[in-house]
Amino acid sequence: MALDQETRDQLISSIERFVRERLRPNEELVSETDTVPDDIVQEMRELGLFGLTIPPEYGGLGLTMEEEVLVCIELGKTSPAFRSVFGTNVGIGSQGIVMFGREDQKEYWLPKLATGEVVASFALTEPEAGSDAASLRTTAIADGDEYVINGTKRYITNANKAGLFTLMARTDPDNKGAGGISAFIVDASLPGITLGKPEKKMGQQGAHICDVVFEDCRIPKSALLGSEEGKGFKAAMQVLDRGRLHISGICVGVAERLLQDSVEYAAERKQFGQRIGDFQLVQGMLADSRTESYAGRCMVLDAAKRRDAGENVSADASCCKYFCSEMVGRVADRAVQVYGGAGYVSDYGVERFYRDVRIFRIYEGTSQVQQLVIARDLLRSVS
Repeated sequence: MALDQETRDQLISSIERFVRERLRPNEELVSETDTVPDDIVQEMRELGLFGLTIPPEYGGLGLTMEEEVLVCIELGKTSPAFRSVFGTNVGIGSQGIVMFGREDQKEYWLPKLATGEVVASFALTEPEAGSDAASLRTTAIADGDEYVINGTKRYITNANKAGLFTLMARTDPDNKGAGGISAFIVDASLPGITLGKPEKKMGQQGAHICDVVFEDCRIPKSALLGSEEGKGFKAAMQVLDRGRLHISGICVGVAERLLQDSVEYAAERKQFGQRIGDFQLVQGMLADSRTESYAGRCMVLDAAKRRDAGENVSADASCCKYFCSEMVGRVADRAVQVYGGAGYVSDYGVERFYRDVRIFRIYEGTSQVQQLVIARDLLRSVS
């Protein structure tokens, strides 16, 4: 159920102020220390950011897709590492439970996720299964009243903070396709789970990813997400639809931040006796970034509204993810160009955003995967 207009405006205003007053002043600190300060994480909990999409009956805000996108656009106007702190609770870590979990699973886990008491991670990607998620090799073999998990997950966001993993594993080794995959809610404290060292990354310092290794990890049969094996891949793909719109909103927010910074710099920086914003070639770059960021905002809000209305927007979510993630890369590149040499050094932070946004074209489905999803949807319509 959508928020009333006054409540929605208050929420957006609160997040806009939080970004401006608390997050933006700490961007450089987070980048240098590779850590988001504990006091900021606590403020995120108090603002309800961990529970944005969790239904109110389980302690969350229960935002619609449109409301979530509007929040994401505001959150995108600062370092993406901040969003990563709670992003897995809002999206792929929790939505499998929201959409497919049994009532007992919802009642136990969702209130903890909504408050940020527990951080969730989405354990799908493997060393040999990234874009080809249906080929994953991690197994969950039934043994009496338990499943025994063996396998390695790679590049798992927030794994080193996780209290639970939404895990995709193969319950039917004879079925090599998507139908052999099931989803599980795994308590991260169980024996048989070890973590690799956090990876050194190109960007988004303060957001952590690492391997998760399962070695004869025994989980109760009640950990199966839902009540039926073989539905895990379907669950993962449906969760990713919402996640792709979420990331698209973040991309729009980052693009708008970079455009604002570029305009302000172009209005101040002088060359040849005048501000560089008066040169038409610089104006062209600003105009292109404004046009593309506006297009991204319009398309992601349109898809979000139609999803809220009950339409199937899987292909449109891929359109949004594809366009917005590529778009923000172009906006970031132009921002560096507008700043010139100053954009290549760390003083202004533009080079940090340039690195930060590169991952948007990879996770939640690469740009090439989005192209396949879009094209196959088009071809199905005429077959």
